[in-house]
Amino acid sequence: MQSDLTVDVVDITDPDDPRVDDFRDLNAADRRPDLAVLPGGEAGKGLVIAEGVTVVERMIASRFAPHALLGVRGRVEQLAAALSRPELTGTPFYRVSAEVMAAIVGFHLNRGVLAAAHRPPPLTVPEVLAGARTVVVLEGVNDHENIGSIFRNAAGLGVDALLFGARCSDPLYRRSVRVSMGHALLVPFARCRTWPDDLAEVQQAGFSLVALTPGEGSVPLHDAVGAARTAFLVGAEGPGLSEATMRRCDVRARIPMSRGTDSLNVATAAAIAFYERSRSLEAQSS
Repeated sequence: MQSDLTVDVVDITDPDDPRVDDFRDLNAADRRPDLAVLPGGEAGKGLVIAEGVTVVERMIASRFAPHALLGVRGRVEQLAAALSRPELTGTPFYRVSAEVMAAIVGFHLNRGVLAAAHRPPPLTVPEVLAGARTVVVLEGVNDHENIGSIFRNAAGLGVDALLFGARCSDPLYRRSVRVSMGHALLVPFARCRTWPDDLAEVQQAGFSLVALTPGEGSVPLHDAVGAARTAFLVGAEGPGLSEATMRRCDVRARIPMSRGTDSLNVATAAAIAFYERSRSLEAQSS
């Protein structure tokens, strides 16, 4: 093992060791550590859990500072560079066998490493809009995998920030973080507090609000992406955006479809909008 690691490597052989409680029962619907609110309304730990080498590296590079890590021997070696960062000095890395790890988390974890972080203070809408040119606003998106995919698409296609409106799931659930490949920890996001009135704040910041909808009155997407600052609004699978929200928008835009298909998965639709936006910005700068 490299001698320049700043983490404290601690060997754990007993899966009931209380020092690894923050990683316990990750699939338990009533007690897993990433739940901010437990069934019945009781407060949960609300931890942010990173899973896998790449996601753990991105957590270490983010504002979500891990307070503990859990992994098998080989992952210590793979993560050696990240585990040598000065900000991790004294942070425990609990080293376990694959069997002990499975007993702790409740299933066999192929990725072999986890990190846990407490949630920092949430960012505000003005904070995430400052300096942004392209943002996406979600309404009613409650599927963790869709949220994770939207974060990943946003990171790869030049979107600066996400805003979460009404009826959206927690973007920091383990599955969302995992599907995002850790970009949920790096792409800034904020929750809107008074929906849909918060959209006026986005407009006042100079953003054109573009509602993605196949409905009547929508224009082709490529005609709606050229404003200096653009905010795409996307809704849940099935119902899409509410009419009240779309009335707040400056334009309604559709993705041209074929073969009688009326819509796409929300993360796929968002990715297409992000790509059209990136092409528009590239053309404007050339």
